[in-house]
Amino acid sequence: MTSTDQPIVPRKETKRPAVESRAKPRRILPYLMALGPGLLAASAGNDAGGIATYASAGATYGYNMLWAMIVVTIFVGVVQEMSARLGAVTGKGFSDLVRETFPLRMTAFILGTLFIANLGIIISEFVGIAAAAELFGVSRYLAVPLAAVVVWLLITRGSYGNVEKVFLALTLVFFAYIGAAFLARPDWGLVLRRVVQPQITWNASYLQLLIAIIGTTISPYMQLYVQSSVAEKGVTPAEYSYTRFDVIVGTIFAGIVASFIIIATAATLHPLGIVIETAADAALALKPIAGTFAQELFALGLLGASLLAAGVLPLATTYVMSEALGFERGVSRTWQEAPVFLGLFTGLTVVGALLALIPGLPLIQVLVGVYVLNGLLLPIELFAILRLINNHELMGQYVNGRIYNLAAYGIAIVLSLLSLALIGVTVLGWFGITLGA
Repeated sequence: MTSTDQPIVPRKETKRPAVESRAKPRRILPYLMALGPGLLAASAGNDAGGIATYASAGATYGYNMLWAMIVVTIFVGVVQEMSARLGAVTGKGFSDLVRETFPLRMTAFILGTLFIANLGIIISEFVGIAAAAELFGVSRYLAVPLAAVVVWLLITRGSYGNVEKVFLALTLVFFAYIGAAFLARPDWGLVLRRVVQPQITWNASYLQLLIAIIGTTISPYMQLYVQSSVAEKGVTPAEYSYTRFDVIVGTIFAGIVASFIIIATAATLHPLGIVIETAADAALALKPIAGTFAQELFALGLLGASLLAAGVLPLATTYVMSEALGFERGVSRTWQEAPVFLGLFTGLTVVGALLALIPGLPLIQVLVGVYVLNGLLLPIELFAILRLINNHELMGQYVNGRIYNLAAYGIAIVLSLLSLALIGVTVLGWFGITLGA
């Protein structure tokens, strides 16, 4: 029994004049114009928590975890592509489809866990903004409220097209990490050798960091955002080839940025054995080694990444909750048309910013709890996506092929096992139990 009696009807393909003009082969401009949801979702995954994780990987294990970024990037691409395809074919977000397909209790569990996990990450993004601002000598009590107001005005006063353009402009800040890596003067020959011949250390700390890399790179909110954005953008199956390009480019770009964060910290911090816990720690540690400019580039990347995620995360969460409850939603909607959508976004932004200003906030403990919730949610979400994408009544000819399904299920199983392993290691840690080194 599902939570609704309404039948699921496959989305009809409607031909629009713009589609025919953009469907001409060998034209690059339509593909470039399609950049948006896929690039933003993947880039938002490189948030404050992700940057800290990648920096920790480089500082602790040097270049030896770069191989993992190649594997994880492929995983991200497969999962993001399925989510984008669901949005294009059905014209609906993930929560809409879950509500129409799954039992009420399962739907409530997925959405409740997601809401709590996302709220924790929203707080961490504003903490990232505060840390980055203080690296530039700006008080967090000025930077965080200002950032919250700017994000709120952008979403509540702008159209989807304008919001997307601003978010896309923020992704340019990620090039700062590439610059920081070059300033660190790494041994590029060694970098390439470690990519193809990594020295893997199979102990508890290495495994936990590997799981953390996967967990911070493939966050559930990324899939939710890309599907809802594709649906709101009005992408149809006939236009989907452009959206697929967007997803692929976004995934590769995010993987490259994460790899350069690892390279920058591996070249500078690893030889000295410096331990870091936050992205701000990494930026401060770079200054005496690679110079002030490297620190400022790293701090600039942290600020841009946190601003992007501080906009995407509340928006993704608001999409999910509004869809689940059946309320009107959309960035282009007015307060009269979508009061719940815009009100919930406002509430999440305000709460995230206020909590981030609490002195002595135990951020590390908050993030650990959030990652456990995300780890619990990820397997459920992955298998829900696979069930939806293989529903012939829902997707028609756009279901997964046999080989694609084999790869997708393999990825879902591997990610699920790793996520459950992270939960197990974390829970054991709460009781003072650690695995052997």
